[in-house]
Amino acid sequence: MDLDDSGDAFMDDAEVISSTEHTGLPTITLGGSSTGPASTGGNGNNLGSSSSKAVSPANPDVFDQHLTGLKDAPRPPKFRNLPYASLQTGLVYDVRMRFHVELFPEEVDVHPEDPRRIYAIFEAFVEAGLAWRDGVSDLDPSYYMGRIDARQVTEEEVRLVHTKVHFDWVQSLSTKPADDLREEEQHPGNKMDSIYLSPATPYSAALSAGGAIEACRAIMLGKVKNAFAVIRPPGHHAEREDAKGFCFYDNVSIATKVCQREFGSLCRKVFILDWDVHHGNGIQQASYNDPNVLYVSLHVHKKGTFYPESSYRDNRPPYGDHLHCGEGAGLGMNVNVPWTAQGMGDADYLYAFQQVIMPIAQEFDPDLVIIAAGFDAAEGDMLGGCKVTPAGYAHMTHMLMSLANGRIAACLEGGYNLDSIARSATAVVKTMMGEQPDRLVNTTPSRTGIDDVKLVLRQQSKFWGSLHPKDPAGRVANLHGERMHDIVRKWQATTLWDEYHMTPLFINRESLSRSFENQVLATANYTEARPMLVILHDPPEMLASVDPRTGKVELHNTWVTDPVKTYTAAAVRNGFSVIDVNMPKHVTEETDTGEHEEVNVGGRVPEATELLQYLWDNYIMLSDATHIFLMGTNIGHWAITLWIKANEDAAIEYVTKTVSFITDVALQACRSHTNDLLSPWYAKNSQVYVARSHNWWSLEFSQRPKKKFGKLMENEESGMSEMLQVHKDTVFEMLLAETAAWRASRDDIDEDEMTGQDAVDEGAIVAPAASGLPPVKNFAPSPVKPGGSSTPTGAGVRSPGLLSPTQVTGSFSARQRTRSPGM
Repeated sequence: MDLDDSGDAFMDDAEVISSTEHTGLPTITLGGSSTGPASTGGNGNNLGSSSSKAVSPANPDVFDQHLTGLKDAPRPPKFRNLPYASLQTGLVYDVRMRFHVELFPEEVDVHPEDPRRIYAIFEAFVEAGLAWRDGVSDLDPSYYMGRIDARQVTEEEVRLVHTKVHFDWVQSLSTKPADDLREEEQHPGNKMDSIYLSPATPYSAALSAGGAIEACRAIMLGKVKNAFAVIRPPGHHAEREDAKGFCFYDNVSIATKVCQREFGSLCRKVFILDWDVHHGNGIQQASYNDPNVLYVSLHVHKKGTFYPESSYRDNRPPYGDHLHCGEGAGLGMNVNVPWTAQGMGDADYLYAFQQVIMPIAQEFDPDLVIIAAGFDAAEGDMLGGCKVTPAGYAHMTHMLMSLANGRIAACLEGGYNLDSIARSATAVVKTMMGEQPDRLVNTTPSRTGIDDVKLVLRQQSKFWGSLHPKDPAGRVANLHGERMHDIVRKWQATTLWDEYHMTPLFINRESLSRSFENQVLATANYTEARPMLVILHDPPEMLASVDPRTGKVELHNTWVTDPVKTYTAAAVRNGFSVIDVNMPKHVTEETDTGEHEEVNVGGRVPEATELLQYLWDNYIMLSDATHIFLMGTNIGHWAITLWIKANEDAAIEYVTKTVSFITDVALQACRSHTNDLLSPWYAKNSQVYVARSHNWWSLEFSQRPKKKFGKLMENEESGMSEMLQVHKDTVFEMLLAETAAWRASRDDIDEDEMTGQDAVDEGAIVAPAASGLPPVKNFAPSPVKPGGSSTPTGAGVRSPGLLSPTQVTGSFSARQRTRSPGM
């Protein structure tokens, strides 16, 4: 047997047959020529025939011993009283499915949907002792998987899912010349979507769909306890009238509807679990309004940018997100677990099973489970980019076997690394045959995986009683609730007013005023010649001990942590002025529906950067600050670095130091294509604290960081509140060291008493004797009273005074001309 550069896909059919399969195959016509030897028997070779010739499921005690003429055909139960425990696992494999090949293969770039895929899996089964083949072993074949013949699907069966137009088009491929197939378009004017064609395509596709049907029928007829169908071409992307994504017939959906029709109440409810790395758009379409089909898909989605989301000729919006839950009678029967990133592993998939999939499946209580078993999420697959191991697939299979009295059929879908699919499929079959799954190496899901699963749980809890906590949106809307982040910010504003006389700065820009109303507070001395600390921080963190039974969050078991306030206090005690910028993760609309709102980092960064630019032009550069320190957490880090890159000269000249704290956003490089001094300056004048749990530390690049990322420091803590608390003393040691000369020059400060935590600046703003101006609404405080007096009005208290926005702009015009680099 000779192998060319493209592998064994093109070896002589007789060689393929003698080495792996039956001793005889039927004659089929491919584009006017016949291939293969004449049929010597067997069944399932004529369109419309059925290989599972057993009696009606109403009489399960009668077992058809003459299923096929193969030695490894399924055998009756060894013990009548233990039919499930003693039945075999079924295997569907037919070499003729390999006849679907590229007519014009590339010499170097082998198509991912390679005919060798099913051969690699079958050979792995044989080598592992799971499948039997003549000449390989003399052991009793009853100890192996029971072989189930594939057959061609009928037109009637195909049309349970697809249209007649679609069926006729697929059948027409067998009579078209090769050159025509190369340019073939199913829908004129639309190029084929990830599809190659050959005259053998209709035959292989018919066997693939028929093989899926027979695997499920053999289970329902009691011939096998479960089954694995090694079939191709795959099917879960094929839609009602579209072949796409390597798929022609929706194999799993066809098998589902055939079994529902044939077995009635015995197979009324079918659970389809699709763990292929791509969303099964075809299966979703076929069952979207069916209350008796529960479809669950775990797939990489990447917010609508991962295949097949951009593949539709009708340009429909993303179809595989968590919001597509079915419609009509099937509402709630469609569950998408869309990963927002590639790289998901065993722990992420098992977490989704434990939190969402198994509770829903157990509540649904199916009569049959079908796995759309694509192995392109396996570690090593060139398309999927995920890291599911054979042990991970085995554990998922093990959990699914607890459903439907063990009636489970796995039908091959994707998976394009021959080694990965062979090992993964072998692990699945070993589990189906009764072997325990191997131990998992990693059981801790990623932060992204947790977020994605919780998003799905929140959505699906509307439809399933077994999922908690329930979405409170309905109650909130009816009870006219107010979001806690608005309440907390009002409390913050009041507290900072009472303790430090901090008042809101006026933001006179339409694109910002709504988002940052009452979110930017400043001490009244921010225009004076003293160090200025500008803090751009996340909202305070809320910690809650949730009731384990009801899922309720009670106020007496809820705490607000705000370590940023301790930075403000320390800065004020040491004579600094402070501008405190709270960057809300959500802006409450006037007509708040109470729906869950996701954190939109991409949308908040431009606003935060624009705000920092506004503050710089209208407040910071108009002050007489001796030092300017910029401090940011997460989004604040992005805003600072983006602002520096947009204002290189101003940053180098006026900014003294920058401090960043990062837990769950990417690091921003601070570099310039026109200014070679920027990166060295940033490396010297920055402190960047990065949580140990951050993905940065897992990159090889982190071992040799460059100046553009600043002075990076790994932090033991993973939470932002803990990071801020732990590093407060270190940060203020740096701030005090930088301002030592300024503090030494002041006559009103006792240097011996000025320490990071205990000293109190004689000129600092402290609590006023009586309540003054309200801590809300947009207005501009000034250290000067109308009339020009700046004399302290109490024990260390300076009156904030008020000017209108126009007065403020006019009073600062002279200082602006001398210091501002331009607005």
